[in-house]
Amino acid sequence: MSLLTNEMKAWIGRCEPPLRVEITRRDIQKYSIATEQTKQAYLDGDEAPPMFVFNLFRPLTGIGQLQTDGLPPGVSLPELPLKRTMAAGTQLKIERPIRAGDVLVGTLTLTDMFEKSGSQGPLIFLVNELKVTTDSGEPVLTEVQTQIAR
Repeated sequence: MSLLTNEMKAWIGRCEPPLRVEITRRDIQKYSIATEQTKQAYLDGDEAPPMFVFNLFRPLTGIGQLQTDGLPPGVSLPELPLKRTMAAGTQLKIERPIRAGDVLVGTLTLTDMFEKSGSQGPLIFLVNELKVTTDSGEPVLTEVQTQIAR
């Protein structure tokens, strides 16, 4: 018997509203220092390290709106029968570096949802794709994140 209903699967393809973000040299420098980067271009704020985009395209969230795991709310999802979620992997396809002065647009889409049976029971896999472009539409990167609900 499938845990995923047709109503849940109908969410596949839904997008969050695009989010526009201006990148400053100081943003890159602060991130680079906090994550102990060693490449001088990162420390100078000329270019952002690859994981700089992690959570960059989520709305700013007050502490009272954080989820129980301390993270801001993610892409809208249907109510799932399995409640505990964990990260299952991230893939980045970088088209060009993120630079100070860039104005970027990120669009997050739920691209897949499927079930598997694990050693401790059923699992639901959720796949989200973040497409990042410049304000003028030039591709910057694509990030695919997989989560598992159990």
